[in-house]
Amino acid sequence: MINGQEQAKRCGPRNSLNFKPLVFRKREREISGPSTSLGTMARSLTASAWAVLVLALGTGCVQTRITEPPRSGVEQLLLSTAADRSLRQAASLEIFKDKKTFVDGTYFDSYDKLYVLGSIRQILSESGALLVAEMKEAEIVVEPRSGALSTDSGSSLIGMPSIPMPIPLAGTFQTPELYLMKSQRLDSVAKLALFAIDQKSRQHVYSSGVMVGKARHRYYSFIGFIKITRTDIPEKK
Repeated sequence: MINGQEQAKRCGPRNSLNFKPLVFRKREREISGPSTSLGTMARSLTASAWAVLVLALGTGCVQTRITEPPRSGVEQLLLSTAADRSLRQAASLEIFKDKKTFVDGTYFDSYDKLYVLGSIRQILSESGALLVAEMKEAEIVVEPRSGALSTDSGSSLIGMPSIPMPIPLAGTFQTPELYLMKSQRLDSVAKLALFAIDQKSRQHVYSSGVMVGKARHRYYSFIGFIKITRTDIPEKK
């Protein structure tokens, strides 16, 4: 039979061995818990910083600048098409065949002057004329002139047009257009003529008479969604 003192000696060490690991693990959780949360927070902040940097670089460095020239392409095509159609009416150009010809642009003043003068030189060359760079070398001097080379425009709509509405202390507010149908028209006209004289005798050699050419361009819009274009400009068909 074991007495109480021996039983106390045996039970004492067993209880102390079972208690110490519990205290040690509890302290370990108390010490390691805050450091783990701080590490997770640091990693989250780092990831957020990289995300903000990538977003800033991806959205803040690309800029597109769009510029518009003073004249539209449609306007220039309207004028050049009307001029081409006008010059097609020039007849009896065989008189310039094998003749040294100089085109004098002194009396030609219009939009797209260089294009029209170049077109005149082309039709003369195609007719057999020998183009020269200086008047003193020429046998015939051609003097082109322009009575018109420009455009007309207009618009109409079925509905309510844009109306300026004054707002106190804020200025003027422009109301949007509300329409069932809207149309815009652009028309061009060219009125040209050619006159030629002998370079030495200064006598009249050739007159083309008045040559007229036209071109047109139309925009149609229905309820703001359906858009239709009608034109006789070859480059816009």
